[in-house]
Amino acid sequence: MAPSAMEGEAHIFWDNSNVFIPAQYVAAEEEGPWAERKVRIHFENLYRLARFGREVGSAFCAGSVPPELKALWDNIRDMGVEVELYERGDESGTEQGVDQTLQVHMLRAMADNDSPQTAVLLTGDGAGYETGIGFHADLERMYQEGWGIEVISWDNACNDSLKQWAQEVGAYIPLEDYYDSVTFLEKTRDAKALSMTSRPYAESDSRRT
Repeated sequence: MAPSAMEGEAHIFWDNSNVFIPAQYVAAEEEGPWAERKVRIHFENLYRLARFGREVGSAFCAGSVPPELKALWDNIRDMGVEVELYERGDESGTEQGVDQTLQVHMLRAMADNDSPQTAVLLTGDGAGYETGIGFHADLERMYQEGWGIEVISWDNACNDSLKQWAQEVGAYIPLEDYYDSVTFLEKTRDAKALSMTSRPYAESDSRRT
């Protein structure tokens, strides 16, 4: 099915750190150690990959607040994505509350839609599943309510159980397959045109056959 023919809405939940940080390691492997510091995410192409020609019911991105990233966040907002920013913890160096915020939006999307749509999660984090918390657990809740499930992640960072489950019930999209299109190297390499002809996709319960 061509992207322009996709039916239903996509609800996009985007953990920026879990997309950007693994991209640095992939860049080093693909283009050399020097590329790790130059790689950047091409947000428009990544958003198009997540949307896959569908109407967007909601889109949320969570990340950090350093002032030098203001242009980055403004770019994402310009695409119609709601951005929520968090301070990094002094001890952990990681954003505080990102996972929980995206999970709240996931559950709200499920509660606010009369019919199931498709949840698109951009992350690699499947922690917390065993205890009923975390992204994986809430994606299972959405799937049980008939939602289509798509996980977009770097293979080098994706939780194994999350990846396997997404492949079984919906679609898993490895970003390595789109590396040249969803990244660019600052002042060195532009992003290539995005082709989605072989992109797998999921359907909600109302459209499954």
